[in-house]
Amino acid sequence: MNIQIFGTKKCFDSKKAERYFKERGIKYQFIDMKEKGMSRGEFNNVKKAVGGTDKLINSASKDKDLLALLNYLSEEDMEEKLLENPQVIVTPVVRNGAKATIGYCPEVWKEWE
Repeated sequence: MNIQIFGTKKCFDSKKAERYFKERGIKYQFIDMKEKGMSRGEFNNVKKAVGGTDKLINSASKDKDLLALLNYLSEEDMEEKLLENPQVIVTPVVRNGAKATIGYCPEVWKEWE
């Protein structure tokens, strides 16, 4: 398994995801979305695995202006904005190769073991 956790240090679900893998002795790589974010390739793999760009958007984000703007953009422009502003992506995003989940999903991660 090659686990990557994209999250933030203040996100409780990201902390729970880290704890989940740590308790099971599974190595993972934590990427802080505030510092680094996702590459275009990682974003595309996650988008494909979860079923589209819309599922990645956190509708409870504090950046209401950006959320409103995303509703009016084309799919391609929306992806650009999400890559530039990772604070509106649901965290944690957990990748295992071509598979990915958004949010806290221990039932799916258990299947990966």
